[in-house]
Parts: sequence; C-alpha cells; structure tokens
Amino acid sequence: MEDAGPARGRPPLRPWQIRERCFNVRRRGLDPVEIRAFLHQVADELTVAQTALVAVQEENVRIKNALRVWQSAQSANHRYR
Repeated sequence: MEDAGPARGRPPLRPWQIRERCFNVRRRGLDPVEIRAFLHQVADELTVAQTALVAVQEENVRIKNALRVWQSAQSANHRYR
C-alpha cells in the first residue's frame, strides 16, 4: 500500500505519533490532561480510518483481479464461437 500523505510532502500521521505528541507547558496554557485525552480520541479515530482504508484498498485489488479474470474468460468465449 502506498500512502498519499498530506500536502507539502510530509508523511501521513500515524496513531502512535498523535498519542505520543507532547506540547510545551505555559504558565496559563491548556489543560494537559484534556489535550492528552483529545489526542487519544483522534488517534483512535485515525486507527479506525486507516484500518478501513486498508480493507477498502484490499477489496479493490480483489475486485480488479476478479474483473480481469472475468474479462479474459469472456474474451476467450467470444473467440471460439
């Protein structure tokens, strides 16, 4: 499988990269627990999306292969009529 990746040539984010991302803490910054919970939610959703994408890509390959086999069979049937 080949990843398209986001703009500017950066590789696509992986769920573990989201889960492990750390941010600088500022005096009046955001709640780190809330940020971590949100990042875990995003990573979980990314995991589901990437898993679904792989399944769809694999199904696409199976369908294309089946179509090629069917087309070859149809072509062979028409030649011998």
